[in-house]
Amino acid sequence: MGFRLTRRVLLAVYAALIIVPLLVVVFGTFKTSEEIFRQPLSPPMAPSLDNYRQIFTDGSIGQAFGNSVTVTLLSVSLTLVVSAMTAFAVARLPGWRGNLLYALFSFGMAVPAQANMIPQYTLFDRIGLTDTLLGLVIVNCVVTMPVAVFVLGGFMKTLPRQIFEAAEIDGARLRTQFLRLAVPLSAPSLAATAVFLFVMHWNDLLYPLLFIQDESLQTLPLRLLGFKGEYLTDYPLLFTGVVVASVPMVVAYVFLQRYFVAGITAGAVKG
Repeated sequence: MGFRLTRRVLLAVYAALIIVPLLVVVFGTFKTSEEIFRQPLSPPMAPSLDNYRQIFTDGSIGQAFGNSVTVTLLSVSLTLVVSAMTAFAVARLPGWRGNLLYALFSFGMAVPAQANMIPQYTLFDRIGLTDTLLGLVIVNCVVTMPVAVFVLGGFMKTLPRQIFEAAEIDGARLRTQFLRLAVPLSAPSLAATAVFLFVMHWNDLLYPLLFIQDESLQTLPLRLLGFKGEYLTDYPLLFTGVVVASVPMVVAYVFLQRYFVAGITAGAVKG
């Protein structure tokens, strides 16, 4: 009885730590700056949609939102395609060669992204890819590819080799085995990886802050940073921008939730 009570109390505290800041942000989108500082935890006394109107009528916010959509979709798509092909090759290589290649990609996750930023910026600057969305897409793929290969490769290693051996006997080439067998069977893992990559790319602030100087090419997280000044922060607009920026992630998770959970648990179940 005491253990159950303690567990419930801890869960209640944990839920409060998540719900209270969330409510402060959501309530803040319907308040003015004065009301936020006067009553930060209370519901809005006179709810107003002015902050949402200002967000959606601000041309720079709409442009930043479109830039984020473009960069995120291209980054996720390119990373998934390249990583899936690499993971398939890693899983199909026999013996120590496949394990060595898999270990090298896994080691890539141990290297902090910040450690490579200076050489990455220097290289991209020399080839003219700084201050471009294309450069941002490429660097996103490079940084997150080790994680994607690690997840997809681990799943593809659990696929029965007999299926591919039978397809090879029937005359199927590696491309056919990849497209007709590996990709459909790895759909849960691909969906889970896609959600993970989407969240990483959509919320990324560090690389846009480093690579993008042109205001017309700013992504949404970088644009929201403009609401925070040295002496004054526009919290109502900042909170509203955060809520708007969170909507695509929530929608993506809702539609891919079934595949996401299956992809997370599939390796353990098959292992």
